[in-house]
Amino acid sequence: MAQEAEKKPAPKPEQKPAPTQPGQKAVPTQPGKTSAPGKAPVKPGTPAPVKPSRPAADTPAPAAKPDPEAELQKAVIEAGNDRAALVGKLEEYLKRYPETPHKPEVYRAIVEASVQLREPKRALEYAERYVALRPDDAAMLLFAVDLLEQAGDDASLRRAVGYATRVLDRVEKSGVERKPARTSQEEWEAQQKRLQMSIYLVRGRLEMERKNYDAAVADLDKSYRLQANAAAALRLGEIAELRGEREKAIEQFLVAFVLPDQFGVPVDRAEVRRKLGNLWKQVHGNEDGLGRRLLETYDKAVAESKPAVTVERNTGVKELYGFELRRLDGGSAVKLGEAKGKILVLNFWATWCLPCRELEPLFEKVERQYAGPADVMFLAVNTDEDEALVKPYVVREKVRSTVVFADGLDQWMKIASIPTVMVLDREGKIVYRASGFAPEGFAEALSQAIEKARAGAS
Repeated sequence: MAQEAEKKPAPKPEQKPAPTQPGQKAVPTQPGKTSAPGKAPVKPGTPAPVKPSRPAADTPAPAAKPDPEAELQKAVIEAGNDRAALVGKLEEYLKRYPETPHKPEVYRAIVEASVQLREPKRALEYAERYVALRPDDAAMLLFAVDLLEQAGDDASLRRAVGYATRVLDRVEKSGVERKPARTSQEEWEAQQKRLQMSIYLVRGRLEMERKNYDAAVADLDKSYRLQANAAAALRLGEIAELRGEREKAIEQFLVAFVLPDQFGVPVDRAEVRRKLGNLWKQVHGNEDGLGRRLLETYDKAVAESKPAVTVERNTGVKELYGFELRRLDGGSAVKLGEAKGKILVLNFWATWCLPCRELEPLFEKVERQYAGPADVMFLAVNTDEDEALVKPYVVREKVRSTVVFADGLDQWMKIASIPTVMVLDREGKIVYRASGFAPEGFAEALSQAIEKARAGAS
């Protein structure tokens, strides 16, 4: 019997994958179909694999965006104390970040470093860039003026005159609303006056270098009238000599020689002496009479620098309790005769004395300890020649002690240096005297001296 042929399932027709674009891999669309080459077949019902949310380890991460703030800090740190390296790194930073909001700070840093490196050309370049961004910065404007004056050519001098004019215009239009809160009205006005004097002096000197003598004389004369200064007088004398006005030049040189250096505008006395002697001999043949004219000019300058009415106070007083000292606040004078029988504590000071400023809080601290007892009197005795400086200083520094003017007491007590602090007993005998200021132990020593005087100990 013939065996039946084994039945086999008929083969299914081969399904061809859908055509793909060149280089595109076949992707199965139904379970059980062939996966992409190189991957295991996907069984029916198996969920599709989840793609990783982060790139594979061998995939490079996107480059971080540069941080201008961090880059600037890095440049400064890497430069360290090397000024040349700092300039190079900051200039490279400006090339990379031309729109950085830190331009003014970077420009200023390059200016300062260039000055230290003695590179005035670079310093001027960045000073003028800074001024273009911050036109109200008077200090940088005047610094640019100085650098332009050093350059010396007419174009530079002309730009310097323009900068000086800009600063002067700003100062003259500056209202009291710009006054710092801690500065008194009197002090602020004095500062403005000194600033105007200095700028007129600078601009007059620049115009003189440009040989614009009429403009120079106008500015120098304004500078001198604002505040008498030797530098303006010297320049006025030089212009007068150039114009052949020899007597006028002599008068200006005399003034320049006798006026003290002040306001930060000193002159070379030796140079003035040479100019004066040379011109005097041209006019008079020799130097006879020059010494007398110098003394006359000096006496006149001193007289003009003093208040219109000068009153010598306490003239002829022979003993301590005869002195009467004016109060700063304008109240009735302090009569030391009324302090007889009390302990008198005196602090001789001046506005220009830095140790006095450091001493004052400690002096006040001791004074507060004796606020109750009526047998101790504290006085802060001011020795300034220019009394107009005292009130603004007291207001600014918030001095709380009773401030009086020395009115000759300092000379009578032979005060040779300040600060000097004294304690006088009930009979007016000096039981404690300290010249200069050593903060360590000062308050304790002063308190002990007062207690000894109160107890009658010598």
